[in-house]
Amino acid sequence: MIELVLIRGYRPLRRSKYAGQEGVYAEDGDLVDVEDAHIGRRVREIRTWRGMSLTATAELAGVTGAYLSMIERGLRPVTKRSVLEAIAQALRVSPVDLTDQPREPSRAASVEVIAAMTAIEDAVTSWWVGEVPDVPPRPWPEVAADLDRLNRTLRPNADYAAQGALLPGLIRDLLAAAETDTEHRRSALVGLIAAYKAAAYLAHDLRFAGLPTLAVDRMRGAAEELGDPVWTSYAAYQRAQVLSGANRPRQYELAVGAADIAPASRPEVRGMANLTAALAAASQGDADTAQTHLAEAASLAELIDADVSPWCQTNFGRTNVGIWRVSIGVELGEGARVAEIADSVRPGTVSRSRQAAYWIDYGRALLSERKTREDGLAALLRAETLAPQKVRSNVFVRETVTDLLAMANRQAGGRDLRGLAYRMGVAPTG
Repeated sequence: MIELVLIRGYRPLRRSKYAGQEGVYAEDGDLVDVEDAHIGRRVREIRTWRGMSLTATAELAGVTGAYLSMIERGLRPVTKRSVLEAIAQALRVSPVDLTDQPREPSRAASVEVIAAMTAIEDAVTSWWVGEVPDVPPRPWPEVAADLDRLNRTLRPNADYAAQGALLPGLIRDLLAAAETDTEHRRSALVGLIAAYKAAAYLAHDLRFAGLPTLAVDRMRGAAEELGDPVWTSYAAYQRAQVLSGANRPRQYELAVGAADIAPASRPEVRGMANLTAALAAASQGDADTAQTHLAEAASLAELIDADVSPWCQTNFGRTNVGIWRVSIGVELGEGARVAEIADSVRPGTVSRSRQAAYWIDYGRALLSERKTREDGLAALLRAETLAPQKVRSNVFVRETVTDLLAMANRQAGGRDLRGLAYRMGVAPTG
């Protein structure tokens, strides 16, 4: 733990002269010069701090020294989870330590959102399910209205700022209602599962290491209070989902376990667990296993009458399986060939957040080849229109945009590219 704190504290950055440029996305924090924005700069800093040679680090990460050198110099972007996680493991740090640190506000994550995360962390850590915060009681209809707004509007639209403002108080209100309002106890516990889930994913997307897992543990507490295997299996799936890049083999193990224990009456849980297992396998380079789990998820999607299940805002269904196929194709390095998969996906039936995820990954795939870069940038801009905060906080979008900006001079880079880069807090030099 001390080691990670020291590494995180070592963050020399030059601030850009473009901070005051007209038209920049109006958030607090300065722009970062393009050569400082890529992940490779952070890799080089930590490797040097550890006293590790380029050759030794590359060998531990399973890449060539030449490839790692290009990453460190910003000549090759890190656009795959497997590469990011292999380098992090070689350097004995979390993948979060190689990406933008959330507690330094930028245009991608505003001061207000970061401040709200501190309050969310306090609400999650200060009370277990079953304990009652010292808060004035609110009428249940008011609490239920806030919960409905979270589930139906804020999370589906990936509105990070509004979620950050709402969640700390909502979690405390739901904890109190679960213990003091007998009539609405069950609804409050189900509401807690949703609120903790929102906190987990918000912390995950903004890279607050540790908090997602803790929030899911609180989900499990609420599920156990309900005494319903549907909810306990749902919490088990969420545990696998938020584990992410810290330990892909363990994520795969947990996802398969969640798929196996999920009741037959809830194909959404088994389906989403199989999708998580597929991504975990793909992130380890196991294409065959990834495709096996994708096929299982697709068969489960056929059990759902609607294209997108309304249950618990999972978005599970045939369209979402298609979106995951695109994501996994990107992870497996299929590049612009992902367009063949995307041809069969019509993302308009899922939430704006999931639509944005589709266009992010589709855009990243197209941007991997020169002849499709224009279409790839258009896809990223479409994703930004749908869910701007989600796009501007995405590590791999930032890395891709930074790479494109570094390759182009200011005149040839294109107005759309420069605009997206500015809104993400990245500025060209020169």
